[in-house]
Amino acid sequence: MPARVTVRVPAKVNVQLAVGPARPDGFHDLANVFLAVGLYDEVTAAPADELTITCSGPDADKVPLDRTNLAARAAELLAARYGRSPDVHLHIAKDIPVAGGMAGGSADGAAALVACDALWGTGASRAELLDLCAELGSDVPFSLVGGAALGTGRGEKLAPLEVGGTFHWVLAAADGGLSTPAVYREFDRLMPDAVAPEADPSLLAALRAGDAFALAGAVANDLQPAAISMRPSLAETLAVGTAAGALAALVSGSGPTTAFLAEDEPSARKIAEALTASGTCRSARAAMSPAPGATVVLG
Repeated sequence: MPARVTVRVPAKVNVQLAVGPARPDGFHDLANVFLAVGLYDEVTAAPADELTITCSGPDADKVPLDRTNLAARAAELLAARYGRSPDVHLHIAKDIPVAGGMAGGSADGAAALVACDALWGTGASRAELLDLCAELGSDVPFSLVGGAALGTGRGEKLAPLEVGGTFHWVLAAADGGLSTPAVYREFDRLMPDAVAPEADPSLLAALRAGDAFALAGAVANDLQPAAISMRPSLAETLAVGTAAGALAALVSGSGPTTAFLAEDEPSARKIAEALTASGTCRSARAAMSPAPGATVVLG
């Protein structure tokens, strides 16, 4: 058994999030185009006498350190699958905003699965890990895979997508988080006539071509009106980034992080500086996509 294993895992933006009506099980069918961006959490697994969680980094005080944490649940799920005790210390080094609509918790769950698999030598196949990810949550499989993918069902059924170049983003973190279930409830209130979701062919073509201008004309998030309804200040943040030269501006997932597509790296820096100076967000950072999924970096 290695002394410890560290796994790095990216955040995501949803360049398209098409949402259907609520299903009988309470979930919604989605056409969810995921794009992993170069903003990372790291999860380190080390031997321990019992399952424990620690956390450091921005908003660490907002991360649950009990067994409601997806990283803890991932360790328990993998241990149960292989008939062992989930005795491990998981340390989460946070850099993805907490409750920010960028799948930070899901990323930690995927990273914990990979880290514990390597630490314990369980030898789980990629397909087994993806099955476990889907049990943990709708966004967790993509955190494992990274790159770009179309998620259907509730987002857990993934089809990889080709990306023909590098896209530059600015990610603006808001003060406080938004509850994903609450945003979906607001969506249901605002959109009682939601229709079956479909991926936009022009958006998929823009990704394949690596064309930022074409992508900017196609990005869409059906949850954005609900997120802005619950957090009206997001509209001002979006307006500031657009005025600073963003090709497109949208709420990331269920929010409240906002994402701005830039023409190139200098443009991204300019947008980030304008957002930071505006006082409409807590922080703004540039990042590139696509990014690799959960990757062992130590161990």
